[in-house]
Amino acid sequence: MTRLLFIAVFVLGLAAPTAGALAHHGWSWTTGGNIDLTGIVRTVRLGNPHGILKVDVEGEVWTVEVGQPWRNERAGLKDGDLAAGVEIRVVGEPAADMSEKRVKAERLFLGEREYALYPERD
Repeated sequence: MTRLLFIAVFVLGLAAPTAGALAHHGWSWTTGGNIDLTGIVRTVRLGNPHGILKVDVEGEVWTVEVGQPWRNERAGLKDGDLAAGVEIRVVGEPAADMSEKRVKAERLFLGEREYALYPERD
């Protein structure tokens, strides 16, 4: 019985950190509706688990979560497309708490070119 209890606690311990990561990187923190923002990229950090842009939108800095490297590449983004000084339009789901000024990008526009990070979402 003690061994079975140990195994159960061990398995639950392995699953617990994963649940928190999935909650953060999923969509549960968003409103479920879309907003449309246009601004100038100030800083860029691309990589896993997802990229982060800081975008100046009319004097307010928004945090824009873009895709993982493979998702950005699949959407057609190339190295250097997302760079400081670039004007960007973002369509995506904002945080439920709008004071966070954070949005998970579904689509990006650089000039007239659209990059669908999540083509199945709208």
